[in-house]
Amino acid sequence: MSSQVTTGQVVETVGGVYRVRTGDRTVEASLRGRLKHRGRERDRVVIGDEVEFAREPGGGAVIEAVLPRRTQLSRRPSWSRFAKVVAANLDRLVVVASVADPPPSRRVIDRMLVMGESGGMECRFVLNKVELPGGRAVAEEFAAAYRDAGYAVIATSAVTGEGIDDFRALVRAGSSALVGPSGVGKSSLLNAVDPGLSLLTREVGRRSRAGRHTTVSSRLIALAGGGRVADTPGFSDAGPGNLKARDLGRCFADFRPFIGHCQFNDCIHLHEPGCAILAAVADGRIQSERHDSYRIILDEL
Repeated sequence: MSSQVTTGQVVETVGGVYRVRTGDRTVEASLRGRLKHRGRERDRVVIGDEVEFAREPGGGAVIEAVLPRRTQLSRRPSWSRFAKVVAANLDRLVVVASVADPPPSRRVIDRMLVMGESGGMECRFVLNKVELPGGRAVAEEFAAAYRDAGYAVIATSAVTGEGIDDFRALVRAGSSALVGPSGVGKSSLLNAVDPGLSLLTREVGRRSRAGRHTTVSSRLIALAGGGRVADTPGFSDAGPGNLKARDLGRCFADFRPFIGHCQFNDCIHLHEPGCAILAAVADGRIQSERHDSYRIILDEL
């Protein structure tokens, strides 16, 4: 029979083994049998989950229950009909893009912001590699666009140290998920904040101009000086998770002030008369590029 149940947080998942942090110790645990047969396996337990576990007589530990999630980060690969939850109970999503190598894509950035918004997280935007030739102009263009859309933006360089103090203050406050295409420098930024991490980084391939995936495990990393970060594998083709089409507009921060003011309650903000969103696009209060991203994601949903 299992011993007394203890509560902890999953900080790493590897091949069906879950490392659970409780107090000042970490234990390795497996799933109780009844949990293995409930729901899709890939959504069952993720980093950040608060769980109840019990010690077994042989010295191991077994997860008995997963507690309700406060927030979650889920994404749907372009080749799949199903969303995959990759982290839970995090405070914010930090979308990282680079000014070049690889160049930033507003479509990719917007999709990732939607993932964070739909999961209930605060969203921030980081533009890395500003030291590259022409990087300053690109950073200013993208920073202005996303600040106008309602997001706080930090311009950084893991090479020169620019913006690292602001980035450090951000990730040391609570818990964050870093997401962005491979090669934008997520691991390099974390190494700049906490050199003791020694996270593996690779250069962007000259021929593909896309970075290789260097983060191989799902981990919730504790930073020196405070804060926790989920350093997830890079991806650029992910779609939003289990999001209803009718809820998409609320996942655009710049749309929210106008939602509820359309002529029709079931307005989907594409071509309806009396649409407050379309009126805001027409007079420049909402950027047309943001509405283009909305249309593309809505079509997928």
